[in-house]
Amino acid sequence: MLERNVETYIGCDCEYKDAKIVLFGAPFDSTTSFRPGARFGSAAIRHESFGLETYSPYQDKDLTDYNVFDCGDLELCFGSAELALSDIENRTAEILADGKLPLLIGGEHLVTLGAVRAVHNRYPNLHIIHFDAHADLRDDYLGVKLSHACVMRRLYDFLGDGRIHQFCIRSGEKSEFQFATEHTDMHPFSFDGLEQLVEELKESQAPVYFTIDLDCLDPSVFPGTGTPEAGGVTFMQLLEAILKVCQTNVVGADINELAPMLDNSGVSTATACKVLRELVLALNK
Repeated sequence: MLERNVETYIGCDCEYKDAKIVLFGAPFDSTTSFRPGARFGSAAIRHESFGLETYSPYQDKDLTDYNVFDCGDLELCFGSAELALSDIENRTAEILADGKLPLLIGGEHLVTLGAVRAVHNRYPNLHIIHFDAHADLRDDYLGVKLSHACVMRRLYDFLGDGRIHQFCIRSGEKSEFQFATEHTDMHPFSFDGLEQLVEELKESQAPVYFTIDLDCLDPSVFPGTGTPEAGGVTFMQLLEAILKVCQTNVVGADINELAPMLDNSGVSTATACKVLRELVLALNK
């Protein structure tokens, strides 16, 4: 039985046994390729969430009307990506085994690999919906295969063709875009094609893991991230896309890549808090 964290995300303080959704943090950024700091993202989101209301006027829902549990951050080994991924996988598997939906707060994007390993073990026909500025399809980064620059390629290793659906991608090596043309369902620059994909996944009732790298947002909206890329989407575009994806059979999700100290205004953290609120509420159908 997991215990509630001392400081929880606002409105997410029910008992574990009653929860439908379980939040947990993965404060890991050891493979960050540019500016580190995402390890502090999950704690910042919890702390600053108390600047939000629990009510969303966008969805006419309130967090206090749902059973969401926050068990806090994992204590991860910074010297070993594989050990950190194993801990994330084990926590995700525990939540799934108890019939609850795991919602991971990163951390850098590599943390998604640990969660998806567990979700895929339970749902072998899993699809990934991936929002990001970066393709994350490198086979290695400076010789390292476990890197946030390689996370989608590592997922492809066991998911295979046509199961990874990528949106907003606007950065990567030429070889990554060539790989995507042959092996993933990539929609660069925007959410074009998302509505059609959602209808297809709803019809098939396929299980979906939903991963949001917050740098899909334009840096004018969200500068507090390790590798900002101009040309991103607005908050409202992201919100509309989240609401669409959550019409599918989402069985696990994450948000990642907030590095709070890289935006001293606090706007990026406030934005991440709001994205998480809307995601939690959209997942409560």
